[in-house]
Amino acid sequence: MRSRQPVDFEARYRHADGSWRHQMLRRTVLRDDQGRPTAFLGVAMDITDQRQSKQALLTAEAQVSLAVRGVGLGTWEMDIESGESHWDEQMWLLRGHAPQPRAMTQAERLQCVHPDDRDGLMNWFPAAVATDGTYEHQFRVVRPDGRVRWLASRSATVLDTRRRRRRIGVNWDVTDIRAADSTRREHEVALRESQAKSQFMARMSHELRTPLNAMLGFAALLRDEVNGSDAASASRLRHVAHIETAGRHLLTLINDVLDLSALSGGEVAVALEPVELQSTLDSALALLAPLLQQYAVPVHAAALDVMVMGDATRLRQVMLNLLSNAIKYNRPGGAVHVDARREGDRVLLRVTDEGRGLNEEQRLHLFQPFNRLGAEREGIEGTGIGLAIVKTLVERMGGRISVQSQPGEGSVFEIELAAVPVAPALPGVGIRPAGHVADAAPPESLAKSQRPGRRQLLYIEDNPVNALLIAELLARRPDLQLHVAVDGVSGVRLAQELRPDLVLLDMQLPDIDGYEVLRQLRAHAATAAIPCIALSANVMVQDIERGLKAGLSDYWTKPLDFRAFMDSIEALFGKPP
Repeated sequence: MRSRQPVDFEARYRHADGSWRHQMLRRTVLRDDQGRPTAFLGVAMDITDQRQSKQALLTAEAQVSLAVRGVGLGTWEMDIESGESHWDEQMWLLRGHAPQPRAMTQAERLQCVHPDDRDGLMNWFPAAVATDGTYEHQFRVVRPDGRVRWLASRSATVLDTRRRRRRIGVNWDVTDIRAADSTRREHEVALRESQAKSQFMARMSHELRTPLNAMLGFAALLRDEVNGSDAASASRLRHVAHIETAGRHLLTLINDVLDLSALSGGEVAVALEPVELQSTLDSALALLAPLLQQYAVPVHAAALDVMVMGDATRLRQVMLNLLSNAIKYNRPGGAVHVDARREGDRVLLRVTDEGRGLNEEQRLHLFQPFNRLGAEREGIEGTGIGLAIVKTLVERMGGRISVQSQPGEGSVFEIELAAVPVAPALPGVGIRPAGHVADAAPPESLAKSQRPGRRQLLYIEDNPVNALLIAELLARRPDLQLHVAVDGVSGVRLAQELRPDLVLLDMQLPDIDGYEVLRQLRAHAATAAIPCIALSANVMVQDIERGLKAGLSDYWTKPLDFRAFMDSIEALFGKPP
């Protein structure tokens, strides 16, 4: 009534349907010539939908702002014509500064940027503004506390309601993402290097084992052919023994280098399961019988009636290394003692010798590969790799190894492994004859076959020296007839013609490999059931596993142990007539 201007008013009114509706009313007063009010004049508008839309927009803006802050996005905008900028709080926080109601100046922004990235930042931003397109860039900032973080920036040019060009964008921290990418790339590089190393080691192993097989094989044949008891015969035997000793040393070195390489590259899987120490010791001592006889060192072992969590094969390898060292480096008349005891959830296994002992300097370098601590000057066989392998294997099985030693008083090697609850003894781990690496059982004896005449063997081998060696060995069996094929294709053809009782198969042939030969033999009805045994210098674990999965009856490795080879032939075909 007092105003001479229109008055606006908002209120909620109950609608006929019971809902509340928002109304905006504009009212004005009509007056006469003397200014006295005579009437009200007004309009009313329902603004419920507009208010709801406005509230939804405010809610959406709040939600977007909350989400942006939650994921660490900083938002900014800049008027391209005036250069005026606006930053939200997160833009300051990303740079390690307390938020301010303004944007950083250009000088302040550059001061935050890593010195090595400033030139790039100065170049890309003007280029982005000039193109009006979307632009992405990453750069480093140095926070006030000295920490370096990587930020990503993405921006685009838009037109506001007044058709003015503005640049809007976001920043976010990508330090962890870049670190993860770097780690992934490093892992990929390491994986490629490991694969290349494995291929190289496998190839080198094959190339070394092939001539070594011939060297050891013919040395053994020469030894068997020396029958005389005169001085000349004794001299020839000594010469042959030197060849065999050098060959065995080289073979041990090859095996140890392959083991160490595989362990260092993480390529050797260790399967933890309950393992009986007594059976492991018994099998190790059986393999060490020649060494025990050579050095005349007795091994005194207490009852190892405890079980540990370990890998049976690898634990036997550990025990073989420790026992062979304790035997070789002992003193005349000395002995080796083995005992084990349980302490809570751990088992302590000790191998004690009465040998020369070690000084402090030697103990420091004891587990270094190829470091024999001066023993190489004393003519004692060894490669200097065994203890490095032992340490790695024990740690892979979740244990630890330590040594106590004094010069002249011997050494005590102690291995600590996880114990398992007392349970009935597990069967001892069987040892395959030397020359047999696979764990699969050999094919059923072929001697039961009623096939008349001489039994037929086919050897598919491209190396004539290796073929000659097997021929010399099987010449001792007049009941067996050997046929040789020099490549895979002729081997398959000959197998289909002869239908032999057994195929010995080299896996690396000049035309097709052993796996393709096996596939073709299995695909033909006449040869599908013929037992096939690999006779190969490819001795990597993955080679053996692949061969057995492909369907080989067994996998024998070169260089061959002649006695084991002939024993296996006897197991397959029976005793010679």
